[in-house]
Amino acid sequence: MTTAGRSLRSLRGQLVSALLALLSLLLILFAAFWYSERINHARVENLATQALRELVREDQLDRGQSTALHLASGISAAMANADPDRVTSLVRSFLQQPNVQYVIVFDSAGRIMDGGNDRSLVGKPMVDPLADAALLATSMKLQWSGELLEVSAPLKVDGKRVGGVRVGMAGGKPGERQLKIIEPITSQLDAASRWHHRWTIAMLALLGLLGAAIVYLMEWRVLEPIRNLGRVMAEDRPGQQPATLVVDLDRRDEIGDLMRAFVRMREGMAKHDRDIRRMAYTDPLTGLANRLSFRELLDDRLLTLHASSGELALLFVDLDDFKRVNDTLGHEAGDEVLSQLSARLRLTLERLGAQSADIARFGGDEFIVLYMAEDIRAASARLAEAMIEEIQRPLLLGGKQVFLGASIGITMFPFDAYHAGQLLKNADIAMYQAKVAGKNCYRFYSRAMDQAVERRVQLEQDLRGAWDRGELSVAYQPIYRLEDAKICGAEALLRWSHPHLGMVPPSVFIEVAEQSGLIENLGRNVLEKACGDAARWQGKGGHKPFVSVNISPRQLRSGELPDVVGSALRNSGLLPAQLHLELTETAVLVDESQASTLLSRVRATGVKVWLDDFGTGFSGLSHLRRVPVDGVKIDRSFVADVLRDPDDLALTTAIIAMAHSLGITVVAEGIETEGQYQILRERGCDQGQGFWFGRPMSAEDLAAKLQA
Repeated sequence: MTTAGRSLRSLRGQLVSALLALLSLLLILFAAFWYSERINHARVENLATQALRELVREDQLDRGQSTALHLASGISAAMANADPDRVTSLVRSFLQQPNVQYVIVFDSAGRIMDGGNDRSLVGKPMVDPLADAALLATSMKLQWSGELLEVSAPLKVDGKRVGGVRVGMAGGKPGERQLKIIEPITSQLDAASRWHHRWTIAMLALLGLLGAAIVYLMEWRVLEPIRNLGRVMAEDRPGQQPATLVVDLDRRDEIGDLMRAFVRMREGMAKHDRDIRRMAYTDPLTGLANRLSFRELLDDRLLTLHASSGELALLFVDLDDFKRVNDTLGHEAGDEVLSQLSARLRLTLERLGAQSADIARFGGDEFIVLYMAEDIRAASARLAEAMIEEIQRPLLLGGKQVFLGASIGITMFPFDAYHAGQLLKNADIAMYQAKVAGKNCYRFYSRAMDQAVERRVQLEQDLRGAWDRGELSVAYQPIYRLEDAKICGAEALLRWSHPHLGMVPPSVFIEVAEQSGLIENLGRNVLEKACGDAARWQGKGGHKPFVSVNISPRQLRSGELPDVVGSALRNSGLLPAQLHLELTETAVLVDESQASTLLSRVRATGVKVWLDDFGTGFSGLSHLRRVPVDGVKIDRSFVADVLRDPDDLALTTAIIAMAHSLGITVVAEGIETEGQYQILRERGCDQGQGFWFGRPMSAEDLAAKLQA
């Protein structure tokens, strides 16, 4: 249950509980009122009854006194006439009157002269509790015994008391007159009580209906809208269709304000969600789908294709030499290139009728295209060729033309893989093979490529620890002065003798070391080894030859090069002037500013810096004025055709002349014939190396050669 649902149920429960409590209180009040009415009614009835009893009592007293007085007068007269029968007759007559219980005539001594119907009492003394008071009374005497009233009166003959008479009067029931007096009061009380009861019941029913109406109104006007809001809040999910919200926006009360505020909040949240999804699923630079969006799209497509048995091609596009654009023209130019190329790729898809294809920027300079078509292999090949052709067209940046290429790897579902992760891996492998094949081309994935990748992974694993196992060694190719053909130094070259593969070419394992990051440790080890060996070299006449060590772009980017060089010199005792560091143009141009700073620090110690493979990069001689170098090495590709190609000879001659004009030493690589040596010496080349002079050799062999 949601929090909103619990809150609503709690609110409804509180409302019902409050209503029940109110009804309970009213019932209690009604019961108290009814009880009070009953008490009052009983009290009034009791008072009326007491009043009636008083009336009856007064009537009883009046009748008792009157009866006793008349009886005493009659008996006194009969006694004066000595007429006992008359006495008996009077007693019998009065006993017949209503409520007269007994009549006793007694003499002055307290003996019973006539006991009424009980003749056995005659002559006996009176022994009842009221007798003494009656005997002593000289006038009329009233005595009560419970509800019984006894009235005694003296009997006198000729003024002399000769006895007395006692008359017992019962209380009796109220008479008709008395009942008529109290009947209206009782009727009025009963009517008032019934009216009060009916009024109370009606009020309770009215209050119950009113409470039910309040609950219904609260349920309809308050709780139901809030429950609707709670349901919508519980059902709303980011990225899904919003739940239906039924609201009355025309309400002009607090609930209406809440509804309108909720609608505004919901619309704002929906817009915010759309913006977040757009940011999360769209590449901000190119406007294409990003990696996350592509993965979801690929999963959806594969799910559909699994059910429909369709085919799909995944094209992995990686720009060739894009890093050069960032390094030479800046990252803003690189962003502009990516923006222009993404637009071109979209237009290419439209031009080929592949509007259903999906394109995404996978990261950096990588793009991915999902393509479905009949004869998918042929269609994806045409698409790859069209994209390569489009990317090859020059880009205009700041008034300058920039030329790029692309390597494309293609894999197909379901022929190569069934799952997204494996398809991406296959496409990446195929793209890598396209780069190995010379770049600016495409390759379809094949199972054989997996073997190549596995070999590369195995090679990387074997390379780790190869130095410690003694599989790696440093060989030295001598460098000669061309003017006298004397050894002036040597280039340190890393060699790998694999226990199973034999000698692994440097072009193979150096690239693996560079890509895996192993090159930094290997470079440090080679530098330490080369400095240690060179410190022991001694030429004829005390000449100390230099050693030239290649520095990788990673070593330069790390920023630790000056410290590493300083440590190697201190540990070996080699003079700084005997150490030459060789860097490629590309390594220097990755970050020209940082490279210039680091190389200046190195040169300040006396170490020489040479630019390797000069002429194959993109910088030109103008960069030599900004990057502090002491020498350049002409690439072997120029030297190889210097005798046959006039253009190569002219270019080589120009490089030598321009370098000398800047005070820079020139070294030629790959001298394999005497003719090459002669023509380079004639053109003023300072130094050279190659198989014609000597092949790479061990440090010991080079030391011996220096002494020969």
